[in-house]
Amino acid sequence: MNIQVKPTPANDTGTAQKIEQQLAEAARFVRMHSIASIYHAGSGHPGGAMSSADLLACLYGAEMNVWPRGIDDPMRDRFVLSKGHAAPALYAVGAYYGFCSPKESLKLRKLNSPFQGHPHVLDLPWVETSTGSLGQGFSVAIGMALGLKIQNNPARVYTMLGDGELQEGEVWEAAMSGAHHKLDTLTAVIDYNKLQSDNTNDAIMRLEPLGDKWRAFGWDVQEIDGHDIAAILAAFRHAGTTSLPSVIIAHTVKGKGVPYMENIPAWHGSVKFTRLQAEEALAALNASADEIKEFLDV
Repeated sequence: MNIQVKPTPANDTGTAQKIEQQLAEAARFVRMHSIASIYHAGSGHPGGAMSSADLLACLYGAEMNVWPRGIDDPMRDRFVLSKGHAAPALYAVGAYYGFCSPKESLKLRKLNSPFQGHPHVLDLPWVETSTGSLGQGFSVAIGMALGLKIQNNPARVYTMLGDGELQEGEVWEAAMSGAHHKLDTLTAVIDYNKLQSDNTNDAIMRLEPLGDKWRAFGWDVQEIDGHDIAAILAAFRHAGTTSLPSVIIAHTVKGKGVPYMENIPAWHGSVKFTRLQAEEALAALNASADEIKEFLDV
């Protein structure tokens, strides 16, 4: 593949408009790579990978310091993908910023591939922890932030949760713990696309009033458009100034960028793309003919 590897992070150079353009291109790559890897795997979770792409692009491209510091630096920022089924998007953003090979990371769910359906820390050293059982990744992020606080290490910890994941009781135990320990270096991002595997969140277990719940647990709360890059960046900047643990409720669209997929619960996961569907999805993301061939003919 001739896809660019390890571009300059957007927080290193350029005007605000240029930075936003760089991050939009990173998010487009994340979506295209996610579609391609799920196509090659014959299964996967495209909906939540697509809804989280802008958030992940901003985290890795403009917010966290792990890119220049390296994965072995104890002062690096940490990220935990608590909604581990969105692993294709994590692998894609890692490929874009040079943590793994764009071609190898298309081997999603293949036998002996390190790029399994959920992140595995022993296979991928740049992944902070294994996740998959919903709720547990958030608890690990709480533990990381607490450990760093005890060591007087200012590194920040970020974690992304799915909205269906918030139906797990463990999440609220962890939220209570984060506020109790005053973990001001912790930022949780909720990919609030309002859908889960079988139906809407409201039909299965209603979450609203979501912001009020987090405030009641002692968190600083922001609600944003999770596809507005300027708003995402502003929310991350604010999260670094508060004395409370932060939660960013990012309103997103499941399957964002592919019209036949958007807001359809069936595209949450356990799906298999046909070649035509994969091509149509990539075309909707403005992939050129050469890009479609590079992603699908490997």
